[in-house]
Amino acid sequence: MIQAILFVFLIIGGTALISWPLGRYMTWAMDPGAGQAKPNGFTALFQAIGGSVTRQDQDWKRYVVSLLGFNVVLFLVVSGILALQQYLPLNPDAKGALDPSLVFNTAVSFTTNTNLQHYSGEVAMSYFTQLAGLMWLQFVSAGVGIAALAALARGLAGRKLGNFFVDVQRATFLVLLPAAFIVAVLLMLTGVPMTFNGSVTATTLEGVQQIIARGPVAAFVAIKQLGTNGGGFFGPNSAHPLENPSFWSNVVQTVSIIIIPVACVWMFGRIVGRMKHAAVLFTVMLILMGVRIAATINFESVPTQAFASLPITQDVGNLEGKELRFGASAGPLWAVVTTSTSNGSVNAMHDSLNPLAGMMPMIGMWLNEDFGGVGVGMINMFLYIVVGVFIAGMMIGRTPEYLGWRIEAKEVKFAMMGLLSHGFLILVGTAIFAVTPWGAATLNNAGPHGFSEILYEFSSSAANNGSGFEGLGDGTVPWNIATGLVMLLARFIPIILPLAIVGSLMAKRRATESSGTLSVEDGTFAGMLTATVVIVGALTFFPAATLGPIAEHVMFMK
Repeated sequence: MIQAILFVFLIIGGTALISWPLGRYMTWAMDPGAGQAKPNGFTALFQAIGGSVTRQDQDWKRYVVSLLGFNVVLFLVVSGILALQQYLPLNPDAKGALDPSLVFNTAVSFTTNTNLQHYSGEVAMSYFTQLAGLMWLQFVSAGVGIAALAALARGLAGRKLGNFFVDVQRATFLVLLPAAFIVAVLLMLTGVPMTFNGSVTATTLEGVQQIIARGPVAAFVAIKQLGTNGGGFFGPNSAHPLENPSFWSNVVQTVSIIIIPVACVWMFGRIVGRMKHAAVLFTVMLILMGVRIAATINFESVPTQAFASLPITQDVGNLEGKELRFGASAGPLWAVVTTSTSNGSVNAMHDSLNPLAGMMPMIGMWLNEDFGGVGVGMINMFLYIVVGVFIAGMMIGRTPEYLGWRIEAKEVKFAMMGLLSHGFLILVGTAIFAVTPWGAATLNNAGPHGFSEILYEFSSSAANNGSGFEGLGDGTVPWNIATGLVMLLARFIPIILPLAIVGSLMAKRRATESSGTLSVEDGTFAGMLTATVVIVGALTFFPAATLGPIAEHVMFMK
C-alpha cells in the first residue's frame, strides 16, 4: 500500500507541478493579443494561412458555426481515407476495406475526440490511415476543445471571443505539436517503436512462427495521450508491450494523459484574471478525482471472485487483467485518470476490475468535469458552476452572479440542458440496448455485469472517452450507429450551450463586485460546487449504478 501511495503522489504531484508553467505557456499561446493593438507574429502568420475568414472577431454564433463547419470537413475527409485505405499508400501489410458502419463510427469517434475503437488498429488500419487520418484528427480535435475554452474564457473576461480558425491553429501548432514531439522522443527512449516498416515474422522458443505488428507507434501514442484522445495503435491499447513497454513509459503516458487538462484550469484562470478562482476549481477537481483513485485502489486490493473457484492463492489483490510490469497500483490509477479526463486509453482491462472498482471509472465519465478532456473538461465544469452559483444565490437571497455577470433563468436553463442531455444519452441508450437483441446478444456476461458492460459503453461514448468493458461484442452495425450518434451529440451540445451562455452574459451589463457578492475564491464556494457536482451526478446515475456494479458487488458478497 505504501508503494501505491508513493506512485500516486509521483504521478499526481509531478503533474500538478508541471501544469503550472504549462498553463502560463498555454495562456501565451492561446491569448497573445490581450491588451495589444496589433496581432503578434504568430497570429499574423495564422491569419495569413487562413485568409480573410481569420481576420475578424466572431460573436458566439459565428464561432459555433465555424467550429461545426470545421468538424464537418474533418469528418468527411477522414471518412474518405477510411473508406479508401486499400487504394492509398503506406499500406505495407495490405489492409483491406472497412465495413461502412465502422467507417462512420470511427470517423465520428476521432472527430469528436472520443477514439472509441470497435476494431484493432494493427489488424484493420494501414499506416496511412493511422497517421494521415486518425493521428491528424487527434491533433485537431483536441485543438477544437482548447480553442472553445479560450473563447469561453475571453467572453467571461468581458472581451471579444476571438476567431475560431486562428484559435484552432494556435492550439494545434503552438500547444499540441511541440508537446507531442517532446513526449514522442521520451517514449522512444523508453522503448516504444517508431518505424514505417511492416510487420515482422519471428520464431518463438517453441519453434512457432509469429507475426509481430509494429509501426510509427511513438508518434501516435504521444498525441493519443496529450490530446486526451486515447485511441490505441494496437488493439490492447497501452497494455500492449510495444505501446507501453516499461514502468517509465507508463509514467510518461500517465502524466501525459492529465497534464494538459490540468493546465487548462490555470489557463482559464489567467485569461479571466482570477487565479484564486482557478485554484479553487483545481482543488475541487483534484478532490473528486483523488477520492475515486483511493477508492479504486482499495477495491482492487480484494481478490477477484473470478478466481474464487480455482486452486490458486490470491494474497496481493485483484491481478486479473493487469500488466504486472507496471506494478499492481498502476492499473487502478490509470483507470481513474483516463476516465477523469476524456482520454479512454487503458493499461489494464477495465472489464476485469472488481465491481465497485469498475464503478469508479464510470463515475468519472458520469460527472465528466474533474479536469476532463482538453478544454472541454473545464467547459463542462462551467455548467456546474452556473448551476451552483444560481443555487447559492437563491439560498442567500441575492441575485446570482459569476465574475460580475448576472446569472438568470436563461443561463440556468442552458446549463441544465447541457448537464441533463449527458444523462439522457447514457441512460436512454443503455435502456434500449439492455432490452433488445442489439445489446443483449452481444454480451459476454449475463446479469449485473452484462448490464454494466452496456452502461459503460454508452457512458464512454457520451463522455467522449472511448474506453470500454471489452467483454462486450460491440463491433456490430447497431453498436456502431448508436454510439456514433451519441458521440456526435455529446461532443457538441456541451460546447454549444456554454458558448451560448457566455453570449447571453455578454449582452448584459457587467456589475462591479462588492463585499456582498458571493465569492468564488473561498472554501464556501468550493463546498457548494462540490455538492452541486455530486448531487446532480447521484440523482441522475445512482439508479443505474444499483442495477449494474452495485448489484454485482452485493451478489458476490452472498
